[in-house]
Amino acid sequence: MASIVKETQSIKEAVAFINAIDVNKFSRLISRIIQKLHLKGERIFSEDEELKLQAALSLEKPALTLVLETVSFILEQAVYHNVKPASLQQQLEAVHVSPEKAEVFTQTWASTGPELVDKLRQTVFAPKKLEYVGWQLNLQMAQSSQAKLKDPSAVLQLGLRAEDSEAQENIFVEFNHQELLEFYNKLEIVQGQLDSLT
Repeated sequence: MASIVKETQSIKEAVAFINAIDVNKFSRLISRIIQKLHLKGERIFSEDEELKLQAALSLEKPALTLVLETVSFILEQAVYHNVKPASLQQQLEAVHVSPEKAEVFTQTWASTGPELVDKLRQTVFAPKKLEYVGWQLNLQMAQSSQAKLKDPSAVLQLGLRAEDSEAQENIFVEFNHQELLEFYNKLEIVQGQLDSLT
C-alpha cells in the first residue's frame, strides 16, 4: 500500500512535538480529535481549551496548531485510504513516530475508526445540495437588425439548499444549443464515472 504520510519538514516537526507529549495526554488528545473530525467547519477545541492544552502539553501556540493539524491530517488520510490498524502503525513508525504514540494512534483508530468512516460517508462535502431542477425553452424569432431569426436557448433553474437552511437559492443558467450539448456531454461523463463506482 502507498504511504499515507510523507515525511515532509512539517511532519518531521510535528512528530518531534508528538513524541515529546506524555502518552496518557496524547491518548486523550487523539480521542477528542477523532470524535470531532467529522464536524466540518467546527473547531475541535475552543480557544480556551487550546490555551489549557498549551499549558498541559508544554507547547507554544504554533506547535500546538501543528500537532492538531497533523493528527487530524493523519486520521483523515486513514479514513480516505481505509487503512488497517497494523498498516497505520507501520506507516507512522516509518516517519519516526515513537512506537508508544503509534500504538495510541492504532488503538484509537481500531476502536473508533469504523464509526468515523460511517459518519464521514453520511456527510455532504458540498456546502449546498441540488433540490430542484426546472427548465424553460426560449426562441427569439427576430430582432431589429434581422427580420427572420431563429435563436433557441434553454434556461435551467437550479434550486440549491444549504445543509443547515430551509431557504432555497435559485440559480438560473442560460445555454445556447452548443453550450447545452457540451453540458449534457459532461453530465454523461459524470454519470459514467458514477456508474463505474457502483
